[in-house]
Amino acid sequence: MFSIGDYVLNQQTGHLGKVVGYGNHPINHVDTVTLKVLVAESANSQKRVFVVEDRVSAWIRWSVAS
Repeated sequence: MFSIGDYVLNQQTGHLGKVVGYGNHPINHVDTVTLKVLVAESANSQKRVFVVEDRVSAWIRWSVAS
């Protein structure tokens, strides 16, 4: 599980951002925990900052290689 403030990468969309919260949505009639991530502007987006919400399993922890 991720903590608020962790940086994560969405494996399908490539969005990179910071965890800001959790949600709960029914997917295929089953309540599913979702992750709310604050994403910085991307090359193909006209928005500067936006929140993306997706299944927790769609995200992986991201860290800068040292």
